[in-house]
Amino acid sequence: MSDITVDVAVIGAGPAGIAAGVGAKKAGAERVVIFERDWDLGGILQQCIHPGFGLHIFGEELTGPEYMHRWISKAREVGVEFLMNSMVFHMEDDGSFWIMNPSLGIKKVTPKSVVLAMGCRERPLGALGIPGTRPAGIYTAGTAQRLVNMEGYMPGNKVVILGSGDVGLIMARRMAWEGAVVLGVYEIMPWPGGLRRNIAQCLDDYGIPFHLEETVVEIHGKDRLEGVTVAKVDRNRKPIVGTERLVGCDTLLLAVGLIPENELSRMAGVAINPVTQGPYVNELLQTSKPNIFAAGNVVIVYDLVDWVSKEGERAGKNAALFAAGELKEPTRKIKILGGSNVRLYSPQWLSGQADATIYMRVAQPIEKRCKVIVEPGAYEKQLRYARPGEMSEVQIKAEYVQSLGDVAEILVDIREA
Repeated sequence: MSDITVDVAVIGAGPAGIAAGVGAKKAGAERVVIFERDWDLGGILQQCIHPGFGLHIFGEELTGPEYMHRWISKAREVGVEFLMNSMVFHMEDDGSFWIMNPSLGIKKVTPKSVVLAMGCRERPLGALGIPGTRPAGIYTAGTAQRLVNMEGYMPGNKVVILGSGDVGLIMARRMAWEGAVVLGVYEIMPWPGGLRRNIAQCLDDYGIPFHLEETVVEIHGKDRLEGVTVAKVDRNRKPIVGTERLVGCDTLLLAVGLIPENELSRMAGVAINPVTQGPYVNELLQTSKPNIFAAGNVVIVYDLVDWVSKEGERAGKNAALFAAGELKEPTRKIKILGGSNVRLYSPQWLSGQADATIYMRVAQPIEKRCKVIVEPGAYEKQLRYARPGEMSEVQIKAEYVQSLGDVAEILVDIREA
């Protein structure tokens, strides 16, 4: 049983993985192979038939399949290889891994460097601890999206959506298009979880009620969902007694957060950030294992796919340089700390080898002029606003990092201007 030997191996053929393959080939890697467990390329964007992708990279609004078609065409043009129906089921400490493929059987893949691009998964009902029965009719928003857009099935007719993540907002509109009655979107936080444009285009334009600081507290039904009890919550996100009301429905869609898919990362011994639940990475998208890189939603959940692709391309480029022996192992490790209003951010440390883009999500919205602060030093960027559902970013030059001398940590925060 011969091994598969490659220069750069990419795990996952979604927006981050395809872009990583392109970046690796453009940087000179001879053999780049993308391994995908599905039978087709494109990842989650196969089922995202709505427009809104590609505005930053291609300068026009594309559907998910259109967006991925362009990247797949790029990958084929530069000579990226694809191995579909290939489930990676085990990773070794050195970055090699094992796949199962119906034609090849079980094979070991030995790469010079690896890019992890497995994406993320939805938070299921079991993670929420909502009391009640477990009838049919409860789906994650992404599962419902696949059923409607790819399989041709309608999950139900009277729909409640819990959570205001972008997929949930988009599915509110999609279900309304298919003739379902969307009774409301319920969000436990005081602000939306998704992009404001999706609130306007998917809820406001269709008269779909949006309830902030309310959540589902009980599920009803034996064989099929018959309804849910909703209630208002206090500042501690606890239900307020006396505000409960029953909403009759046959379908509940969950849009309550995404989790980076990192079983393989843990298996490889890559250090995981307990806050983002993705690998710790530096500005090169390099993990704690120098030959293993990670990009896209496997690191931190992004709001725009354009950023996922940009980070994937950068990770692929750096993985190719490492495979060729042209990328030095980091000699510095300056830790990034999030300030009081920065909840999630990536990367988590800097080596000073390249310019860095730090992506951040705020803990509390600031609906007026604000600024990104990087300390030490007078490093600032002005923003019109900062919202938890939308990522903010700041670029840091390698020269700035190199000028810090013996400084071991820098702080990033977003504050009112």
